[in-house]
Amino acid sequence: MTTPHPQVRRRHPIRKRLPLLLAGALLGAVVTFAGGLVSRPANESPAPDDAPVIVAHGLGRTTASMAILANRLEEAGFRVVRFGYPSRAEPIEALVDRLRDAVAQCCGDDPRRVHFVTHSMGGVLVRGYLSERPEPHEGRVVMLSPPNQGSEIVDAFADSPLLRSFLGPAGSRLGTAPDGIAGQFGPIRFSLGIITGNLSLNPIGSWLIPGPDDGTVGVDRAKVEGASSFLVLPATHTFIMNRRDVAEEVAHFLRHGRFRRENPDGQGRRTGGIPIRP
Repeated sequence: MTTPHPQVRRRHPIRKRLPLLLAGALLGAVVTFAGGLVSRPANESPAPDDAPVIVAHGLGRTTASMAILANRLEEAGFRVVRFGYPSRAEPIEALVDRLRDAVAQCCGDDPRRVHFVTHSMGGVLVRGYLSERPEPHEGRVVMLSPPNQGSEIVDAFADSPLLRSFLGPAGSRLGTAPDGIAGQFGPIRFSLGIITGNLSLNPIGSWLIPGPDDGTVGVDRAKVEGASSFLVLPATHTFIMNRRDVAEEVAHFLRHGRFRRENPDGQGRRTGGIPIRP
């Protein structure tokens, strides 16, 4: 009788695969962080001041990522302009130049009245553009999940040429160091509302960020001195712009200069059941 050979199990120690898993998870976090100008006709029910609203996407995204929000704003009566830009191909300064050209193209008669709605790095571009304007800006700005004080995820990639190339020259400057680009635009001199989230799809990204976060930007990092309204909702960085309550709050701020409710303590709450039409 032949004695059966014991089965041999090949094991792959987790520590051998941990660097690969970590790199993959971090890359996923960057993707969540991470052109053309297309105007849409004015809605039959225009906003009270009829000022155009420029909608700007974030790093590694396109105008399509803001389509749901832009459509809802149009349904609410706003005249929306979709601003697209090559977020990973050019430095911040060149992207701000593109935004300046877009404003001149759509609103050259009175650029002071234009409103802005941005996601992530799009808010940094608007801050850069408005910091150059000598006159006070009369339009309002709503930023969704902006890295106003940078992101620890960018810090984590500071020594990785591969991942820095993935972020591009603009995204690579969104770290938390005091000399980071987000901290070089001076004080806020315009009506600003900020909405950020405290839910995450990226556990590794959240592990890098202290305190509540949306997987890419910490709640505290979204804040900036001078903002008139701040709101935290149970939303992720990637999809915050697709929420109906976000569209409702954006529309309300553009009309009134404030959100319907605020929660500066950083606890997410739903606004619930607010009609988007005036």
